[in-house]
Amino acid sequence: MAFWKRKITIDDDAVTTAVHLTVRQSLIPNILVLNAHFQKTLNLSGSMSAGLSAAYFGAYFICPPTVSGFVLRRCGFRVTFMAGLAVLAVGCLLFWPSVLGRSFGGFCGSMFVVGAGLATLETAADPFLAICGPPRYSEIRLNLAQAVQGVGSFVAPLIGSRIFFASNLGTDEGLRNVQWVYLSTAAFVGLLIVLFFLAPMPEITDADMQFQEIEIGQQNSGPLRTQFNLFLAVWAQFCYVGAQVAVANYFIQFCVSSGTTEARGGVYALNRFIAGGLMTIPAVKPRYILALYLGMCFVFVVLAMNTRGPASIAMLILVLCFESACFPTIFTLGLRGLGRHTKIGGSLLVAAISGGMVFPPMAGAVMDECGAHMAMAVPMVGYILAWTYPLYVNGWNREVMDVHRETTYGLERLGDKDVQLDNRESTTATARSQPGGAELTKAADTPAEKQ
Repeated sequence: MAFWKRKITIDDDAVTTAVHLTVRQSLIPNILVLNAHFQKTLNLSGSMSAGLSAAYFGAYFICPPTVSGFVLRRCGFRVTFMAGLAVLAVGCLLFWPSVLGRSFGGFCGSMFVVGAGLATLETAADPFLAICGPPRYSEIRLNLAQAVQGVGSFVAPLIGSRIFFASNLGTDEGLRNVQWVYLSTAAFVGLLIVLFFLAPMPEITDADMQFQEIEIGQQNSGPLRTQFNLFLAVWAQFCYVGAQVAVANYFIQFCVSSGTTEARGGVYALNRFIAGGLMTIPAVKPRYILALYLGMCFVFVVLAMNTRGPASIAMLILVLCFESACFPTIFTLGLRGLGRHTKIGGSLLVAAISGGMVFPPMAGAVMDECGAHMAMAVPMVGYILAWTYPLYVNGWNREVMDVHRETTYGLERLGDKDVQLDNRESTTATARSQPGGAELTKAADTPAEKQ
């Protein structure tokens, strides 16, 4: 009966032995291609499509710093994964009555619930990939994971458009297909919830992260209000994601020729693999990659504004290419040195994805008044504002960035054990099981942390 006694929550003061990774499922591309067919059938206007985008990104603004972040800190990664999947399944099911009634309001509500589920998933997934493993490889892990997601973004629209909707786009039959695919997605997500419950999954707590910072050689992380590196990373992420979504919207609108959007997705995924590979070279530090890639985004978006025809499209493809490593690298660098504040920091960085709700409407307003090429001035400003973060980490915060990059923590055998925390955890558990164990444990830990 041990199965029924499984404990799926975790005390954030406990020290665990989490050293492995899990894989996050990418469902966004499938949802986007289904939404495209829903919009086609209902003949939604551009402003109504913007409302759908606002509903989706609005969930990212609300959930991570509030409900999702609270669940993560209170219950741990496993429960947060399961909660996010449950909300996502509910959102998928809500599309059924929305499609039946052809209700735009219902569709926006469903999109918000889906966004809330995915935001909750990302609140757990991105920090988990960044911190679960040797600290020096955190940027590589998240870049490679995002690259796998990019492959999903490349493949899913092809499958959805050419298999599910090959000949019935914009018809009632196509609309019924959307209903059944959403129902199937909800069932698949339900299966994932069961798998997350059953699978052996390590947990990472605030105590783990604080202990790791001490072992790496950093001082106490201090109060949250003093984490300037985190706050600047959140600002950069907000501006970057807003610029990225604005460019993507422009690209989709103007690059309607056959095969163009597929090439965009393939290049985007490929360059994330390249960036992850470059970061394995000791001399190529993630802060260098971030400065270079964001700088190239600015250069090529300026060139796209000042060229026409195929040359302009080529410049935008290069912008998308260099965007590839920016999000995961900003995310992981923003978590450096946070210690016990890592989960809160991860929640704030995920909330910064809500920049996708702010920049595209501004670009659309400029496009209506001045044309599509001038609209690229909005993401151009976003890249400039985001570049303040690589400027900071390369100029004023190099020590914190490099000490995590150069540490061998998590790579070397410590004494006769592969994982030092195993001995620490067993000793702590034994002490706490005895009368007065909490006081003895605290007294035993204090001098060790000062050595």
